[in-house]
Amino acid sequence: MSDSSIQFHKIWIDQCDATEGIRERFGLDEALHYLIGEKLFSFVHAAEDDPDFANELPAFISEIRRIFSATEIRVFLDQLERTKFLAPTEPEPDLDHFDDPDEEEPWLGNPVVAAEELLRFARIRQLLQP
Repeated sequence: MSDSSIQFHKIWIDQCDATEGIRERFGLDEALHYLIGEKLFSFVHAAEDDPDFANELPAFISEIRRIFSATEIRVFLDQLERTKFLAPTEPEPDLDHFDDPDEEEPWLGNPVVAAEELLRFARIRQLLQP
């Protein structure tokens, strides 16, 4: 790989830098959701198939622990577990998005994908524990 090529497995560095601005502008919850709830989940998924991403994962985890306290991480993961992974899979009948094909969590309808996401969440929780 040449020096001029994009190293996608190093994207976590820019994402961590962006997180500090997100935290200042939008608050702790948004920063946690961005870096852990979105970026880390995507990165761990990529690391499952790509050794470059897998090699970068420990450094990414270390930087997340530097940016957020252990308590902030634990509280966020507990909340994510309650709202995303332990939430009822059936939407409330009175919600407008009941039949929305662009549902935010498409894996809810696929038990295999849902199991993979739950396992990924468990791995992320384990990686982020102090």
